Amino acid sequence: MWNLKGQTAIITGGSKGIGRATVSEFLKLGAEVLYTGRNADDILKVEDEFTAAGHSVKGIVANVTIAEDRQKIINWAENNWKAVTILVNNAGMNIRKKAMDFTEDEYRQVVETNLMSPFLLARELYPFLKKSGNGKIINVASAAATQDVGTGTPYAMSKAGLLQQTRSLAVEWARDNIRVNAVSPWYTRTPLTDSVLNDDKRKEMILRRTPLHRIAEPEEIASIIAFLAMDKSSFITGQTIVADGGMSVKAL
Repeated sequence: MWNLKGQTAIITGGSKGIGRATVSEFLKLGAEVLYTGRNADDILKVEDEFTAAGHSVKGIVANVTIAEDRQKIINWAENNWKAVTILVNNAGMNIRKKAMDFTEDEYRQVVETNLMSPFLLARELYPFLKKSGNGKIINVASAAATQDVGTGTPYAMSKAGLLQQTRSLAVEWARDNIRVNAVSPWYTRTPLTDSVLNDDKRKEMILRRTPLHRIAEPEEIASIIAFLAMDKSSFITGQTIVADGGMSVKAL
């Protein structure tokens, strides 16, 4: 059971960072994977690499905030799989500004990507997850969901909402044998955090707050996502695993 053989997984934002690491982890564990990204070159590069290694993987260029793009995902899954067993809502974005500097469009962009699209995609894939009889949804949230870590208010709000979405859907869909959980990482080495981690002063502040005194690697978060997707975690639902190197339990 320490594998994902026979599982079919959709991973959003799968061409970079935590998403790409999750695609790799799932494929190594035997799953078939459909992943999304916004850049066609990145999509093809990842797909070619894993296909050449003999894995069953497909990449689709899709922006999960757009209904037509979400429908592309659903259509591919419907045409190629009998059911969907795993959905990883990983696609996310941030705009690092002070609250008063946000335009309404920027605020909506952050919330629609991080909070609305996971809810909409989960609803649209619900029939396929239910049909599997063993559906799993894993939402990638953030340490910013539960405390201020300097990421900006809209991002923190959207990730906090994602945790409550996780809890509520877990209860509502438990009768359909769909488990819903989340992972909340602290700073992880991804393209989304490059601008922060390349600033030596800010990086040192992050390390001082982290008892393990290092930055997480995407593969470390991917392994948690994989565990929550496995049947080994079959009695876990509505929960959030915080992967923060001890940051949240350290006294200031």
